[in-house]
Amino acid sequence: VQLQASGGGLVQAGGSLRLSCATSGLTFSRYSMAWFRQGPGKDREFVAAIRWTSSSHYSDSVKGRFTISRDNAKNTVYLQMNNLKPEDTAVYYCAADREVILSSIKLPYQYDYWGQGTQVTVSS
Repeated sequence: VQLQASGGGLVQAGGSLRLSCATSGLTFSRYSMAWFRQGPGKDREFVAAIRWTSSSHYSDSVKGRFTISRDNAKNTVYLQMNNLKPEDTAVYYCAADREVILSSIKLPYQYDYWGQGTQVTVSS
């Protein structure tokens, strides 16, 4: 199983980025997918998730600004990030799990597979 995250970069506050996570080696349509991030000196935190049912979930800090989506035909999950803030600066990781339950969807240890991360830097 491989997860390849891309799309990070440097953007000014208020700008937008779109992250992609291309997967291989798994039956993508049956997996729940998530984005986490880890800022400097911080723990890895939940950003957004989309279950195999396509229901989506967001952290309070990104709700209304970020949108997670999936394309089962391309085995890819996306994170559209709008109105970016300096506090969004972090390495963003995608993750996949076959059996994550709703009550645990925000917990990193529930996910079996992880991508390598892509850096997002938001300047003020």
